[in-house]
Amino acid sequence: MIQAPRGTKDIFTSEAYLWAHIENILRDIFYRFNFSEIRTPMFENTELFTRSVGEDSDIAQKEMYTFMDKGGRSLTLKPEGTAPTVRCAIQNNLFESSPKLFYITPAFRYERPQSGRYREFHQCGAESFADSTPTCDAEIISLASQILNALGIKGAALKINSIGCENCRPKYNLTLKNFIADNLKNLCGDCQNRFELNPLRILDCKNDSCKKILNNAPSVLNSLCDECKLHFEILKNLLTDLNIFYEVDDKIVRGLDYYTRTVFEFIYDNSAICGGGRYDNLVSELGAKKIPAVGFGFGMERMINAIKAQNLFDNCQVKLDLFIGNIGENAVKKSFLIANTLRCAGFNIEYNNLNRSVKSQIKTACKFNAKFFTIIGDDEIKNGSVKIKNLLTKSETQIDINSINKFLEEN
Repeated sequence: MIQAPRGTKDIFTSEAYLWAHIENILRDIFYRFNFSEIRTPMFENTELFTRSVGEDSDIAQKEMYTFMDKGGRSLTLKPEGTAPTVRCAIQNNLFESSPKLFYITPAFRYERPQSGRYREFHQCGAESFADSTPTCDAEIISLASQILNALGIKGAALKINSIGCENCRPKYNLTLKNFIADNLKNLCGDCQNRFELNPLRILDCKNDSCKKILNNAPSVLNSLCDECKLHFEILKNLLTDLNIFYEVDDKIVRGLDYYTRTVFEFIYDNSAICGGGRYDNLVSELGAKKIPAVGFGFGMERMINAIKAQNLFDNCQVKLDLFIGNIGENAVKKSFLIANTLRCAGFNIEYNNLNRSVKSQIKTACKFNAKFFTIIGDDEIKNGSVKIKNLLTKSETQIDINSINKFLEEN
């Protein structure tokens, strides 16, 4: 039997309802903040990601699904949502007309599957362009916080940091390299490679032995230039004014090359359920003029796991207004015609199209969470009336067969 590829997951029935419900909540919140939805292709030119996330990053080196098409072009299934959004904004000149964009998209990375992490996964994210102020940073963090609140997810801790800009980061990189030099041979192979290419990313290593060595590493906050210091102080004050509790964590750097100044994560169950930050140079690095930007991305699978762990939206599924049972061929046709009329009127309807007993039909109606059940047979067709049963209260109501629409509207 052919099965789904490793690291992928089928989403169906009640879980599909849950995903749709969550996506509706997400869209509602994004619209409140005046963000417009964007949908980019599932694959892009590989250069987009090697230039944005960093050619030596873990994503580019180990995790991208890259292939040559029949025209000899190198294409990559998108591993994250920010770079495609920036590419689209540049290509379609959206920075003035639609400077605030959001997306809900599949993404792809080749890594070891584990709880909340798949090779095909889903991200929802937001990107805000053309505003370099810390107020914009606070708005994007507030947006992420409101998403967590709207979903009812408790216990996600916000951690923030500033990793400086092109003016002050070289100074910190040198300070960090001097600290690491004596212990370089004790770091993992990945960190040894990062030492020359991008020492800052060593702080993002998840290897326990590396983290132990780096516990006493010099803080990037001590190397910030005056502008970056002021930016970070204003952000912290704004978050306090918004009653958003945060912790400063100078080890948060995020694992992508494009971040500048503000970086942040919402940590839930020891993993980042959301991460983001400012990336003021990415637009220019991808070929346009320099335009500041800040954004975040939620891992949808981790979001879903948190929702399930906290028993949120347990009964999230489409409920039928009415299940129409029947006995006999004439009744099957009649119930089909009534079902179609009621569906056109906006009700959720199912009818019996199989030769089943009345008891079996009632069980099916309950399985589909129908509110009401009715049975149509020759007598009901002849008399022009039906009994409608409330499957919750067990009460029954006799009505004209042509008044079902009115009955459902009133009940």
